[in-house]
Amino acid sequence: MALDTAKKAEIISKFARKEGDTGSPEVQIALLSNRISDLTEHLKVFKKDFSSRLGLLKLVGRRKRLLKYLKSTDYAKYSKIIAELGIRDK
Repeated sequence: MALDTAKKAEIISKFARKEGDTGSPEVQIALLSNRISDLTEHLKVFKKDFSSRLGLLKLVGRRKRLLKYLKSTDYAKYSKIIAELGIRDK
């Protein structure tokens, strides 16, 4: 299920570095985290939906790569975003 426009705009405004920023790693990680939580709830109900499970695994991998990039470039922003989103750190 896609995000509605209001929820997406709220997430972008919360994590954006400046006005009109939609591509920074922080924004992308926040949007992916929201989609991951929605898909997780969907899969709790529909346990045999294997195509959605594959999509979920791809989203988790993409978020993991973005987090790895952010950790190597700016550790302060990395630690801030994992604290705000409640993502576990290794």
